[in-house]
This record gives sequence, structure tokens and C-alpha cells, in this order.
Amino acid sequence: MSDLNHGLENKVAIVTGGGAAGDGIGNGRAAAILLARAGAVVVVIDRKMELAERTVEMICTEGGRAMAVAADVTLEDDCRRVVAETLHHHASIDILDNNVGVGSRGSVVEEDPGNWDRIMRVNVTSMMLMSKHVIPVMIERGGGAIVNVSSISALRPRGLTAYSTSKGAVIALTRAMAVDHAADHIRVNCVAPGPVFTPMVAGPGMTEADRERRRMASPLGVEGTGWDIGNAVLFLASDLARYITGQTLVVDGGVTLKAPDR
Repeated sequence: MSDLNHGLENKVAIVTGGGAAGDGIGNGRAAAILLARAGAVVVVIDRKMELAERTVEMICTEGGRAMAVAADVTLEDDCRRVVAETLHHHASIDILDNNVGVGSRGSVVEEDPGNWDRIMRVNVTSMMLMSKHVIPVMIERGGGAIVNVSSISALRPRGLTAYSTSKGAVIALTRAMAVDHAADHIRVNCVAPGPVFTPMVAGPGMTEADRERRRMASPLGVEGTGWDIGNAVLFLASDLARYITGQTLVVDGGVTLKAPDR
């Protein structure tokens, strides 16, 4: 347990995209582990059950409480089922971390319309659908906190047009939901990660030179990790952020402050 009082003891948190390859620490897995360390009961969602289950194992090994649910959050029926299964095992839903996302490269001229639709459905529609089914539960419970994961690509576009557009929509969705549900005592905020090193980016195409360039893109000269994003999610979901809503917390080591190297 953390010595810092986040006000999350026995709260129920849903984390979408909470799995990761092997024992790697992605943004969702980090958030799930940190929320559990702060005392929350965590429902870990991933399309692949084994990835969600590994996150649950990591949480339970530390003495935390968690359960795994396999679901495709781009499908409304799956989102509805996630909420139903959570309520079957737990009395409430207090926190939602909308963490699912996929990337894409190219301009609008190069983009395939079918891929454009896929990017929007995974990166934006999934968050709308999960929120649509979680928010009524939060209203009944008297409030809650939602954290959506965007990207600095929404703030500093660089050749990832569909991705940048979708992540910009996440920021707009966050602000709209924050206004819509403030009277329901639901806070909605956003995290915009920079070039953090996670299992998703650590594929065969990522060389050590590439990794070093990503690290040095930050004025701090520090490599970001999933833990940095997880800590931002933890803060925004906690009582420490009780007076914060509709905001986008940039977690990028200062990358967006620095002009691109030419």
C-alpha cells in the first residue's frame, strides 16, 4: 500500500488495454498496478485474456485485488458486458481508465479510408462506448473519475494524421464529458503521453539508436516509461485531483516544448 492517501481504498477501477506482452510495463498495466497499490480493486480489460490475466497475477502477487475480463471495447455489447461483469463481482464502478489505442502513419492523401475508420473506432469510439455504460453507474453511486489517454501527437502533429486526429478527438471528448457530467460529480481528465518506451513500441523495428533518439527528444534527456503514464492516471483518478476536471496532463519530459531537430 502507498503511504500517500489517494482516497482509493476499496474503490473499483476499470482499466481498458490493461495487458501487455510478457512482463512488460505498458501504460495500461502500469496504471492497473498503481491503482491496486493505492487500494483500488482493479478490473483489467484486454482483447487477449492471457495478457489481462498476467496483469492480474502481477497485482495479486503484491497483495492487491484484481480480476481479468476479455473484451473488445470497440463493440458496444462487449462494453455493456464489462460493466455487467464488474457489477456482478463488485458493488460499484468508481474509476474508468480509457487506455486503448493504436497507431497509424501517413497523410490524408496516403491514408486508406478503411484504416481511418478503424483508427477512429479504436481510439475514440471505444472511449465513448465504455463511458456510455460506466457513467450511469457512477451517477447512481454519486460520482467518479474518468481518465482518457490521448497523445502529444494531438498537440504536435508529425506525419501521423489519422492518429493525431483521433487523439485530438480524445481531448475534445474529455472536455465535453467533463462539462456534461460535472453536475453528476464525475471528473473527466486526459493524459497526453510523449514518446514513452513500452512493449507496444519495443518491437523488432525499434533499434537501440532509435530508442536513444527517442530519449534525447526530451529536454530532460530521460526515457519515459509506462510507469510515468500510470502515475499520471493514478493522480487524476485520485482524491488528490478532486478540483481538476476537463484538463489534459502532458507527460512527455518536455518534448512538446522543444523545436523539432532538422
